[in-house]
Amino acid sequence: MDHHQQSHNAPVLNNSVPVRHPGRWISAIIILGVVALMIQSVITNHNFRWDVVGTYILDVKVVQGVGWTLLLTVASMVIAIVLAILLAVMRQSDNPVLRYTSWVWVWFFRGTPVYTQLVFWGLIAVLYPKISAGVPFGPELFSIDTSTVITAVVGAILGLGLNESAYLAEIFRAGLKSVDKGQTEAAEALGMGGGKIMWRIILPQAMRIIVPPTGNETIGMLKTTSLVLAVPFTLDLTFATNALANRIYLPVPLLIVAAIWYLVITSLLMVGQHYIEAYYGKGVDTNQAPAVVINPAAAKAAAAVAPSAEAEPALKMDFPEDEAK
Repeated sequence: MDHHQQSHNAPVLNNSVPVRHPGRWISAIIILGVVALMIQSVITNHNFRWDVVGTYILDVKVVQGVGWTLLLTVASMVIAIVLAILLAVMRQSDNPVLRYTSWVWVWFFRGTPVYTQLVFWGLIAVLYPKISAGVPFGPELFSIDTSTVITAVVGAILGLGLNESAYLAEIFRAGLKSVDKGQTEAAEALGMGGGKIMWRIILPQAMRIIVPPTGNETIGMLKTTSLVLAVPFTLDLTFATNALANRIYLPVPLLIVAAIWYLVITSLLMVGQHYIEAYYGKGVDTNQAPAVVINPAAAKAAAAVAPSAEAEPALKMDFPEDEAK
C-alpha cells in the first residue's frame, strides 16, 4: 500500500472547538471593576486616616490587647474542648443520670446569651462572697474570698469556656456517632476496654468530622472575646482600641486597627485548621485518583490474546445459559 492510500485510510480527527463562556468573562470584569473602585475609595478617602492606623497598629496597648485576646481564646477553648469530650461521652452513656445531666448542661448554656453569662461571672462575688468547704450542716473546714479566686480574667475564661462547651459537645457527639458501631464491636472482641476504645479507636476516626466545625468555633471564640467587658475585663484588643479611640476622638482608624489584627489572627488559625484537617483526613479527603500500575508483561499477554477474543461472541451465543451464569 503506497503512501497515498495510507493517508487516505487514516482516521480524520475532529477539530473540536472549546465551548465559549462569555458570561464568565463579563461577571469577572464586573467584579474586578467593583473591587478596583472599592480599593480606590479606601485609599483615596482621607477620612480613614491611614496615618493614624500606621501609628497605632503596633502600639503597646494594642499589642498587649492582642496577647490577652489570644490568651482568652486559647484558655477558653481548652476548657471547652475538655468539657465537650466529657459531655459527649456522658450523652451516649447508658446511665440516665449522666445522660440527662449532659442534656441539661447543653440546654442551659446554649439557651442563655453569652453576654448574660459573662455578667453573671462578673457578679459571682456578690452572690457568693466566700467559697467554703466543710461537712454538710456541720463545721466549715476552710473558706476564701471569692474575689481573690475568680478574678476578672478567670471569670472571662470561665464564662467563655463553659458557654462554648455546650456547642462543642453537640459537635463532638455528632462526630462520635459518625463512627460505625462495628468498630466498637471489633475492639471489644479483641478485649479492649471502653476507655481505650474511645481514645484509640473512636476519637481518631471522629476527628475528621470534629475538626472543621471546631476550627470554626475557635475563630468565633476569637471574636467573642470582644464581649468580656461584661465581666468586666478591660485588657482585650477591642477594649484597648476603643480606649485609644476615645482618647484621640478618632474611632474609625482604631476600628481598622482592631479589624486588621483580627484578620491576621483569623488567617493564621485558618492555616492551622487546614493542616489539622489534612492530617486527620488522610486516606479519605483526597481528590486524586489512585495511580494504576501496569505490568508490561501482562500488557503484552493481553495484546496477544486480544485478536482471539473476537471469536468469543459466537461461542457465547451458543450457550446463553452459561453467559447468564
